[in-house]
Amino acid sequence: MAMKVFYLFVFLISFTVTESQDLKGLMNTVSKSGLSTDEIGKGLKEALNAGVQKGTAQLAATDGFFKNAAVKILLPPEAVKAEKTLRDMGLSAEVDEAILSMNRAAEDAAKSAAPIFVDAIKQMTIQDAAGILKGGDSAATTYLRQKTNTSLTNAFNPIIKQSLAKVDATQYWNTAFSAYNKVPFVKKVNTDLTAYVTEKALAGIFYQVAQEEQKIRKNPAAQTTDLLKKVFGK
Repeated sequence: MAMKVFYLFVFLISFTVTESQDLKGLMNTVSKSGLSTDEIGKGLKEALNAGVQKGTAQLAATDGFFKNAAVKILLPPEAVKAEKTLRDMGLSAEVDEAILSMNRAAEDAAKSAAPIFVDAIKQMTIQDAAGILKGGDSAATTYLRQKTNTSLTNAFNPIIKQSLAKVDATQYWNTAFSAYNKVPFVKKVNTDLTAYVTEKALAGIFYQVAQEEQKIRKNPAAQTTDLLKKVFGK
């Protein structure tokens, strides 16, 4: 495996020279490592596809966000100080329902993430693959974030808005914080709930995909196909 890693790093360094040198060096080093450029590209795409399919499916399930402490959406920072006051005012049920509703909206939106990721993976170039191989344990996730963040935001926003409305989350939010804002001398809370939940949902999606990427890179049990074992295996 040590020699394979060495040749892969040589393969990456070749991308810093001219295009003609790049192609020549690429062919030489890849042939020595036993991995073709096609295998490297397909391996990375296969790993990405596996990671995004599993990661998004987990979060799209009921309680995928709500019962996952790493990605659970809580009240926004500017509202955290208000939570104790609201509970003391007898509005605990409204606060709890608002938190649950935010997470349900994120779970609904997560269902639309996989096709957007898959489209970005299909467009991955050799240069993209080089950057991913050269990067750290979450380099592939970083690539997906760069390629899909805008598309995912545009896709998530209306789904989350509709989901929040469906379960009256906006109503719970307005009821709770309208009451809070009437308390004398407190800092008023005026947050765009849809934008906040969209931002946190995206953060959760990318976190989960990064976890899956690291498993494929490091855990033989997660390398479920011959190609993944050949590219990432020890």
